[in-house]
Amino acid sequence: MPAPHAARALAAAALAAILPAAAAAQDADLAQTLTNPVADLVSLPVQLNFDEGLGADDKGRRTTLNIQPVYPVRLSDDWNLISRTIIPVIWQEDVLPDSEQSGMGDILQSVFLSPASAGAGGGLIWGAGLAFGLPTATDDALGTGKWTAGPTAAALRMDGPFTYGALFNHLWSVGGDEDRADVNQSFVQPFFSYVSPAAVTFTASAEAAYDWEREVWSVPVNFTVARLVDIGGQKVSLQGGVRYWADSPDGGPEGVGFRIGTTFLFPR
Repeated sequence: MPAPHAARALAAAALAAILPAAAAAQDADLAQTLTNPVADLVSLPVQLNFDEGLGADDKGRRTTLNIQPVYPVRLSDDWNLISRTIIPVIWQEDVLPDSEQSGMGDILQSVFLSPASAGAGGGLIWGAGLAFGLPTATDDALGTGKWTAGPTAAALRMDGPFTYGALFNHLWSVGGDEDRADVNQSFVQPFFSYVSPAAVTFTASAEAAYDWEREVWSVPVNFTVARLVDIGGQKVSLQGGVRYWADSPDGGPEGVGFRIGTTFLFPR
């Protein structure tokens, strides 16, 4: 039989091999949970988008910082209420001729009701509720000037390391500045993600919006890579990628844009 100190050394070596593997598996599970827009996970995504080719002469540039807190509330053993907020801070130049604007855009608040057991056994995960647009823009060029409201929904499946599904909303104007154009817009975001055993997430998505008033599409297609890391005990997902504008209205973004982001995770 091995000496006691040898046995302890073998046990320590086995434990040292097991713990990193278990931690990596937990990180991969957490990274995949993050791909679910109606997950029971408190998070704070901060996302920076850069687009160009805007304006009548295609020389405009826009940088948008989206602060997007997600907070689920357990209503009962059967139902969760998930709050998703998008607070945009925008800097743009030459979108309007020879001018610059900066400030807050319109806030979008979405609330989803989702079954706590959704997705059990690989089934459909879903949530449905209402979305509200608030006319919080600090400059007329950065928002619609309208209060908006309408339905929103998300549906997806998780199949091993893969997640695929779509997020949808439709907004109508219900008040606000009568001199501004009415809002009647549909938005759909199909997405497909793969999470590696090292907690690296590869995602392809589109953010297609159709303006029923102007009868025009805005369709950026995004390709991003994210890595889950631990910074001082805080779980953080670091993201970067590119976006290509497959379609946009006159004066809208064109060509290739960029996206970087950080998501702070607070697993229960």
